Amino acid sequence: MEKTEKFDPLKLENQLCFPLYAAAREVVNRYRPFLADIGLTYTQYITMMLMWEFETIDAKTIGQRLFLDSGTLTPVLKSLEAKGLVTRRRFEKDSRHLIVSITPAGRKLRQKAEDIPQKLASCLSLAPQDAAELYRLLYRLLADTKDAEAKSAGD
Repeated sequence: MEKTEKFDPLKLENQLCFPLYAAAREVVNRYRPFLADIGLTYTQYITMMLMWEFETIDAKTIGQRLFLDSGTLTPVLKSLEAKGLVTRRRFEKDSRHLIVSITPAGRKLRQKAEDIPQKLASCLSLAPQDAAELYRLLYRLLADTKDAEAKSAGD
């Protein structure tokens, strides 16, 4: 008679979180040389992607869109401001709100960054349909996580 192993919930290979974590680290590592060429970290890069899209946006919205807490986002914004890529100012009607705006230098940096997504894609061996499916699943996971968080906050 064949011995069947009991499912071990703490075995690393049985965890969804581990390959997700490891893959995310590997992808971010692939970005490093491209981002070094434009003087940004990955977190600064994704922040600048929002700035290129919106030009002026409040810090709270940046944090929500990037899934970053203020303790992580504040040093990123300070660093981007020190580089001359954004400006930060308090909202006149409510000083608790921080408004972030892109500078001309920040707009100009976009031109240098335009080829980064293509360069990264050439480093990954995902077929376009697999990449699209992974994208769909990851955003579904993010939405489900946020929904669950909102429900538990309402309890």
